[in-house]
Amino acid sequence: MISVIIPTLNAQASLAATLTSLVPAFVEGLIREVIVADGGSQDRTVALAEQAGATIVTTLPGRGVQLKAGATKARLPWLLFLHADTVLDAGWEREVSTFIDKVDTGTIKPSAACFRFALDDAGARPRTVELGVAVRTALFKLPFGDQGLLIPRTLYDDTGGFSELPIMEDVAIMQKLGRARVTRLRTRAITSAERYRSEGYFRRILRNQGCLALYLLRVPPARIARLYAPGRPSLTS
Repeated sequence: MISVIIPTLNAQASLAATLTSLVPAFVEGLIREVIVADGGSQDRTVALAEQAGATIVTTLPGRGVQLKAGATKARLPWLLFLHADTVLDAGWEREVSTFIDKVDTGTIKPSAACFRFALDDAGARPRTVELGVAVRTALFKLPFGDQGLLIPRTLYDDTGGFSELPIMEDVAIMQKLGRARVTRLRTRAITSAERYRSEGYFRRILRNQGCLALYLLRVPPARIARLYAPGRPSLTS
């Protein structure tokens, strides 16, 4: 029923945990395929994905390119886009199955869903970030890619899917969907806080919000990417 698409680039440190969180849904038959869209990893990312039985799609680096390529390869009626450093909370498959049933039976109109953002770190700073993301998602229906995206294939195709942008591809597809077609689930998508710790929480928050503000002000994504990470081939939202 679900094709999972995971974009990767040198993700060996986190990919195994991400894949492990999908196992219960495999057992229940909810997930039928996992596609790892790799942007040219130089570590053991591809080997780990192959060992787990994933289908490998090799692309140029960049999340927009990778997500689009993975979706093109997918064969099933529902797509779940998930970052390689994000682990879905235990029991996630039950809530997702309920949501899919409601859409498929017409109980609710065709729509997409994201998860509740969480960081794998303790203390006040990660909780503050989580609160900010929750407010942004509730008010503006603009979840970032680290909250995952569950979407019917037909709706994905109708919106044109992911754009091959160098950054903000996640916000772009949410804008195509519109507020009325995005639901936030209760289940947490627990993302690695390593980038927050290494860059500093304040700097990371400032960078994220700055990129979003520039994008909403219609600054070209290529220019935002150069400001954010000049010379880097793969960008993290």
